[in-house]
Amino acid sequence: MSDFLVDENLRLDVFVSKMLQISRNKASNLVKNGLVTLDKTPILKPSFIVEVGKKISINLDEKEDKKENFKTDFEVPIIYEDSDILVINKPANLVTHPAPSVKEPTLLDWLLDKNYALSNLNNARKGIVHRLDKGTSGALVIAKTNKAHLNLATQLKDRTMGRIYLALINLSLKENLVINRPIGRNPKNRLKKAIVQGARESKSAFLNLYNDDEVNLIAAKLFSGRTHQIRVHLSSINRYIIGDNLYGFKSQNDKIVRLMLHAYILYFKHPITGENMKFVANLDNEFLNYKNIKEKAYEKFSPNFIIGSFDDFHSWLRLT
Repeated sequence: MSDFLVDENLRLDVFVSKMLQISRNKASNLVKNGLVTLDKTPILKPSFIVEVGKKISINLDEKEDKKENFKTDFEVPIIYEDSDILVINKPANLVTHPAPSVKEPTLLDWLLDKNYALSNLNNARKGIVHRLDKGTSGALVIAKTNKAHLNLATQLKDRTMGRIYLALINLSLKENLVINRPIGRNPKNRLKKAIVQGARESKSAFLNLYNDDEVNLIAAKLFSGRTHQIRVHLSSINRYIIGDNLYGFKSQNDKIVRLMLHAYILYFKHPITGENMKFVANLDNEFLNYKNIKEKAYEKFSPNFIIGSFDDFHSWLRLT
């Protein structure tokens, strides 16, 4: 049995799919089979709307609920730590938390192996307030206490907490722009998301930082938190992140070992003291050395320069 705290109003099958990282169809079957409960009462209707603050319990079958032991023979850089929170720099190609479909060690496995104190509002995701895709590197905040977790979850929902990403893309942006296009399930590929009319509103701002004939560096700021949001919005204008084979990037001769997307800047209010906090997650060598971008655009990596450059995003080109 795994317990999950609801952090946004969603259909029950969508919530289960999101929490377990399984297909919507499989999530719907779990609901219909009475394996999903609200306050110990089975909810059999997949379209039932679960509300923020409620606790959902999912009774996975024995095969799915079995915990595999993986060796966590890797390191995760620590950016900041106190008695309430931990801020880490997640390496690329590391899954954030376990799921039935995950057959490799995760960030959460590493945290547990290192005996960090973690919130336990969601037993299957102890301490995990937000996540990054497996291929995406960068800053994540981990909650050590339930009080900190609840406060950070609220900030994530009301956008008090935010991140600015850096990405290398295959074609330059013609200008800075804001994309406000709804994102939903891709009807042709369950692994992907897509622009779907009538789906959930999604808004991203994209900033040109550097471009030449070999490489294009951009920053992205999100005003919503959809799965694959940056990747989907860029693909909607025929731009692709280097290494993003899922959404259409085609490599000619380069051997690319990672998705060139990084959560560079993370900001929020300390969940206990209320202090404004900002953290920068250093880029790895694979990102910095790609087409010599570190040397070409050194001054563009300044966090203050990037943050300030988004001040006038209201005047940028808007695509809907």
